[in-house]
Amino acid sequence: MIGLIDYGAGNLHSINRALKYLGYKTHLISSPNDLNRVEKLIIPGVGSFGPAIRELKKKNLVSLIKHWINHSRPLLGICLGLQLLTEGSEESPANQGFCHFSGKCQRLKAKKVPHIGWNEVKIIRADPIFSGLIEPIYFYFVHSYAFVDHSNSTIAVTEYEYTFSSVLRKGSVYACQFHPEKSGETGLLFLKNWVEQCC
Repeated sequence: MIGLIDYGAGNLHSINRALKYLGYKTHLISSPNDLNRVEKLIIPGVGSFGPAIRELKKKNLVSLIKHWINHSRPLLGICLGLQLLTEGSEESPANQGFCHFSGKCQRLKAKKVPHIGWNEVKIIRADPIFSGLIEPIYFYFVHSYAFVDHSNSTIAVTEYEYTFSSVLRKGSVYACQFHPEKSGETGLLFLKNWVEQCC
C-alpha cells in the first residue's frame, strides 16, 4: 500500500490516479493513524513551502514523517515535496524543512518564472529509478523554486538558464522536482521504477 500525504497539495489526486492506473493500491494520509496502513510514502506537491509545513504540523504529521525517514522507510517527494525534504526555502525563510537533504531551495533566477513545461532531465549518477529510460529524457515541470545546492544526493540535473537538481536520492528517500504524474509514459515508468525497484 502506498500512502499519499494529504495536506491540500494540488496534484494529490493526479498522482493517485497515476498510481492506480499502474495497478497499485493507495491510501490518503491525513492523520497519524493512517501511516500504520502503508509501506511506502509519497509527499506530493503543488503549493507553497510555508503553508505546506504549517498544514503538516496542524495534522501532527511532521514528527511522524521524520520518524519514517530516520528509519529508512521508502519515501518519494514530488515537486514541493522535494523542497520540503531540504533544510528550507527562500519562499518561506521562517519555516524549516525536513532537513534530509543538506541545502536550501532558491527562487529560480531565470527570465521567465515559474518554469512551466517539458524539460530535459540529465542523469549524472546511475540509479534503478532510471531503469528503462533512454536519454534524452523529458519530464513536465511547474515550479518557481529549485534546489541548487548540488551534493552527493543529486542524481539528475536540469538546465533552465542555469543548473538545478531535478532528482535527489539519499538512502531510501528519493525526490524529483518534476511531475511524473503529468509526464506521460516516461513519468509512469519513473513511478513504476520507484515502487518496484527502489523501495
